[in-house]
Amino acid sequence: MNRDAKIYVAGHRGLVGSALVKRLHAKGYTNPLLRTHDELELLDQAAVSAFFAQEKPEYVILAAAKVGGIQANNTYPAEFIHDNLVIQSNIIHSAWQHGVVRLLFLGSSCIYPREAPQPIREEYLLTGPLEPTNRPYALAKIAGIEMCHAYNRQYGTRYIAVMPTNLYGPNDNYDLDNSHVLPALIRKMHEAKQRGDKEVVVWGTGAPRREFLYSEDMADACLYLLEQPEEKLVSLFSNEQPPLVNIGCGEDLTIRELAGLVAEVVGFQGRLAFDISKPDGTMRKVMDVSKIKKLGWKPAVGLKEGIAQTYMDADSRMKQFWTT
Repeated sequence: MNRDAKIYVAGHRGLVGSALVKRLHAKGYTNPLLRTHDELELLDQAAVSAFFAQEKPEYVILAAAKVGGIQANNTYPAEFIHDNLVIQSNIIHSAWQHGVVRLLFLGSSCIYPREAPQPIREEYLLTGPLEPTNRPYALAKIAGIEMCHAYNRQYGTRYIAVMPTNLYGPNDNYDLDNSHVLPALIRKMHEAKQRGDKEVVVWGTGAPRREFLYSEDMADACLYLLEQPEEKLVSLFSNEQPPLVNIGCGEDLTIRELAGLVAEVVGFQGRLAFDISKPDGTMRKVMDVSKIKKLGWKPAVGLKEGIAQTYMDADSRMKQFWTT
């Protein structure tokens, strides 16, 4: 990509979007297109189309989405399927209408079947039932993948769907009602340390295994794919298979191990208690990342280092969440 190319980052204030903007600036890109929710309502088809017609972005990274953990998905299933379907449909269709060169659609590892063989390969998509706790969100993301594939087949576009594993990092969501497991653990451990608590309660049995990727590594992978010449990515643009690429580190750990690691980084020295009345979700979910590795990319930030960087950011930036 030319360093002055117009690159629209949808969702630039979120976890991945903010990391993408940081990475773009670090690599010398001078023309990112950024719009806040107040400036551009992505649920409004006419507004999205008008934005594309006026700005004519050459590249699009679709990181905007309604996201949340198990509780949020269970509480707002209608919003999770509706909002995500509408946002991605508006952006992908407008990208085609206005000649976007390459688009990256960010999905989620929850698109894969609940009982998928481990590690999860891209071809396992649509081979079994989904995890019930986040099925509406997963179905919306699957529709986005199929939309990218359909536009590539019919119109010759070059849209890629990237499926990140569980992400964490600066600008994460620390609301305990809607956050994912790692930021929730960071907040719980910090507040317990500040109060001098002897115990922190963790949802579930602690037995499920999860893989985690630092958000800035995810941003680096996205830009890596945007920057590759078409001949290197030709295998992604098949009529038979969707243009799907897993992004992760390929390694996992138990939630119990994760909680212990967060406690160590935060400095909480009390006991960890596990509330087995709460749902565990899928028991194991680790990505097969051989495809992205074959393309020449691998992550750079280890889990402990990433948690430490995330905690430093949270402690300096999210004072409104901490109970002191």
